[in-house]
Amino acid sequence: MGNILGLNGSKTRWNDPSDVLRSESCKRPRLSTSSSEDNSRLIPSLPDEISFQILARVPRICYLNLKLVSLAWKAALEGTELFSLRKELGTMEEWLYILTKVNNDKLLWYAFDPLSRRWQRLPPMPNVTLEDEAKKGLGALRMWSMVGSSIRIADVIMSWLGRRDALDRMPFCGCSIGAVDGCLYALGGFSRASAIKSVWRYDPVKNCWSEASPMSVGRAYCKTGILNDKLYVVGGVTRGRGGLSPLQSAEVYDPHTGMWSQLPSMPFTKAQVLPTAFLADLLKPIATGMTSYRGRLFVPQSLYCWPFFVDVGGEVYDPSINSWLEMPAGMGEGWPARQAGTKLSVIVKDDLYALEPSNTLDCARIKVYNYEDDTWRVVAGDVPIHDLTDAESPYLLAGLLGKLHVITKDANHNIAVLQADVQNDIASSESSLSRPDSSVNENNESSVDSEKDFWTILATRGGGSAELVSCQTLKV
Repeated sequence: MGNILGLNGSKTRWNDPSDVLRSESCKRPRLSTSSSEDNSRLIPSLPDEISFQILARVPRICYLNLKLVSLAWKAALEGTELFSLRKELGTMEEWLYILTKVNNDKLLWYAFDPLSRRWQRLPPMPNVTLEDEAKKGLGALRMWSMVGSSIRIADVIMSWLGRRDALDRMPFCGCSIGAVDGCLYALGGFSRASAIKSVWRYDPVKNCWSEASPMSVGRAYCKTGILNDKLYVVGGVTRGRGGLSPLQSAEVYDPHTGMWSQLPSMPFTKAQVLPTAFLADLLKPIATGMTSYRGRLFVPQSLYCWPFFVDVGGEVYDPSINSWLEMPAGMGEGWPARQAGTKLSVIVKDDLYALEPSNTLDCARIKVYNYEDDTWRVVAGDVPIHDLTDAESPYLLAGLLGKLHVITKDANHNIAVLQADVQNDIASSESSLSRPDSSVNENNESSVDSEKDFWTILATRGGGSAELVSCQTLKV
């Protein structure tokens, strides 16, 4: 990838124009104060107001090289004034950010600019550790292996036991990712088998990580969602007296105040009606996903006793009444599960989409939810997905530039970003429902032909053995 956050394959270094200005100033005397004023400006002979207008129209992919021009340019490109102007001018750009895990258990972020089709690598996440006794940590892992929250989670944690230094090298394993107010957030995770409270924020303007206010309780594998420009966190696991135990609590983060606030805990109503106390103690309720939809948070849930999972619908948080409600039956029953009960979804143009894996290893289906009818409907089949059973996250979903995207590994183990125009597909399928029966077969044939061009490969990059972990989009 080249240098961190450098252009793809580029090793170009821009000379600092201030060096030229300083050398020329040594050869001739200063004639007037206007020359010193020019030297203090971002662009000589232009007011800084005009310079900011110019820089605000330059593609953001160029900013890292432009920071090398001078310290003044670097300060301007990392300041809030420029990005406030970009927002005012409508020149903000939406990028895709993908989190991967490589062989040495490091988590690496990559940013993708869909306009230039270029990738950039983000600075590494900070090395966060939590001091704990190894004996306690292993005990918690053994407990979690018996009542773990998913097959993949249990496999990951149990694999650590065979490596002496693995607990030290994966401080962010199990962290959750969110994006709000133009920044990425990495929340919680495991450190030496303990769930941690820490929250780290990546600012794309300054291109650096910084620590944010911690959560009220240590969480790993929690679910996140954005509603009303606030970051919501629900569920996950934390350390209990007998090891790691699931959480029903929820909290919300306000990026403008930097403060966390407690929310009512998820009631897990379906878990309260189990037939016997034995089952109630054996089957643990967990949140298996979360999405912000129609001004509320929808959280699908499951009851588990590793490795068994039972879907029990879900619950909905309504911020207007600060309370949890039961999820519509059709939504909960038809919400596709990824692996071990995990349910992934994305909102594109106010529509809720999910990907449903098929029984084969190289395809899947895209489903969209109809809120009025409380039903799910397939809008695209034959989604090209490879190595479905081997990867921890065989695919990711993202809404980028108003279109649905699937991020997956192709047959050559490259990370591929696939774009789908599902809006046109929805319109064509709805129009087919209103046609006479005599035209159904003809319409089905045309839909099969159009499906060949349904997916567009927007970009690829070498992936090797890297695993997909999470993705988010930011508009800056």
